[in-house]
Amino acid sequence: MHRLALRVAMQVAVPVAIVAALGAGIARGTGIGLAAGLLVGTVAGGAAYRAVSKTVAGRLELARQTLREARKRRFDVLAALPGTPDRDELDALIHQVGRAGRTLQSEIERLEQVESYRREFLGDVSHELRTPIFAIVGFAETLLDGALDDDRVRQRFVEKIARNAERLDALTRDLSEISKLETGRLQVVREPFDLAALAAEVTEGLEHAARDHDVDVVARVPETLPLVLGDRGRIRQVLTNLVENAVKYNEPGGHVEITARPRDTGDVRITVVDDGIGIPDAALGRLTERFFRVDKSRSREGGGTGLGLAIVKHILEAHGQRLEVESRVGYGSAFGFALPVAPQGFGAPQNAAPMVVGTSNG
Repeated sequence: MHRLALRVAMQVAVPVAIVAALGAGIARGTGIGLAAGLLVGTVAGGAAYRAVSKTVAGRLELARQTLREARKRRFDVLAALPGTPDRDELDALIHQVGRAGRTLQSEIERLEQVESYRREFLGDVSHELRTPIFAIVGFAETLLDGALDDDRVRQRFVEKIARNAERLDALTRDLSEISKLETGRLQVVREPFDLAALAAEVTEGLEHAARDHDVDVVARVPETLPLVLGDRGRIRQVLTNLVENAVKYNEPGGHVEITARPRDTGDVRITVVDDGIGIPDAALGRLTERFFRVDKSRSREGGGTGLGLAIVKHILEAHGQRLEVESRVGYGSAFGFALPVAPQGFGAPQNAAPMVVGTSNG
């Protein structure tokens, strides 16, 4: 038996024995002798000792073991410790010790994940910043070493410096954006708006990029589509990012389409569909991770920061929605999300639009 439990049992048994003996001694006048009194005291003390050691010792040892394992952060052992029924205050104490251990385990695991995420993020940011910075420094040093005198080289290198500077600017803007989204400092303002008008703006804004890639981009939205409720500027950002990716990861002659349809669930399903290169199954679950790229070479050639889909994810989560992705390698991808239909009388429609707007290269 553990020494703590032994001391507790003795501390209870000795007073019981003394009280029993005194009681027997007081009862001498009733015919009970001194020897009988001592015998009664001894028996009572022994019974108290056995009862206390049996009911308390095991539970005190369990509490001690629980605290020891929690102190050593051996949470796998802690989880396997047997529970006790809630019989009295001692059981309640042991239960609270176990709960504290499990809470401590969860908090330590969360902090370890945050620290791992922080290290990975800093490494990714360092890598993404280093590439354009090294390019700018290299081109500038080459110009300073004498290439300034060559008109052809000077023009080409200055253009490359400008492109890398633009990439740095895009990266810093996206980092600022995702930081605000993740910390909740950037709030969404939900208002009714016309989704067809928004789709028209997105396709028109990407007309030049689509033409450069020889990809058709078309928005098809029913003219009877009800107004949707959301932050129009943020949803425009979502659609722009999805369409840009669909164009970037397509082949010449490819097709990208924005569709929308109302559903019986009281919302509108918006989908960006392409017939591009598709996404491997192994990569689908990582698409919204910061700096994750399915095709790194193509992403960097297109000037992507690797943060676009992470920003899309956070914007949709701020709307209480999530991004759903379906893809098949060699056949294309579909990125979809939903927005609730605006309640009647909630506000005025914004920017009506025609039913079909496109940037067809044909």
